[in-house]
Amino acid sequence: MSDMITRIKTPVRLEYGVYPGSHYTTYLNALAQGRFVGGRCPESKKVYVPPRGASPTSGQPTDEIVDVQDSGVLTTFCVIRLAFPGQKMKPPYCFGAIVLDGADLPIYHLIGNIPYEEVRMGMRVKAQWKPRDQWGPTLESVDFFAPTGEPDAPFESYSEHL
Repeated sequence: MSDMITRIKTPVRLEYGVYPGSHYTTYLNALAQGRFVGGRCPESKKVYVPPRGASPTSGQPTDEIVDVQDSGVLTTFCVIRLAFPGQKMKPPYCFGAIVLDGADLPIYHLIGNIPYEEVRMGMRVKAQWKPRDQWGPTLESVDFFAPTGEPDAPFESYSEHL
């Protein structure tokens, strides 16, 4: 038994298909058109971005698709200081949770056009879309979110999204 192999190193390739379903497909198609959509819960009236087949709180179907804005409030963030393969920005930079205007759940994206030391909770941000010919059914159609210059949102307005 001393000749038993316990570990090997070998290259691996894995190909797979993703089937997003009708609600997520609606979201991805909207991104390819330069807009954000969410699904509204019929009971709580909360809007979830991206849309889900059912509300995570009530279990009710979220069949009503609504447009939301491409601007919102940065609720939390982190500073990325270490480099890793595939980064879109050079460290240090910020990645944060953004509650889009008209939505009740944050999305997560890069924060740009501002030094990382100046990024703050409550800051109003807006999507910076790539050129139209680079839009596709992906959140990568947005390069990053940048400050709007508007006054910060009061803490009470986003505290439930932390």
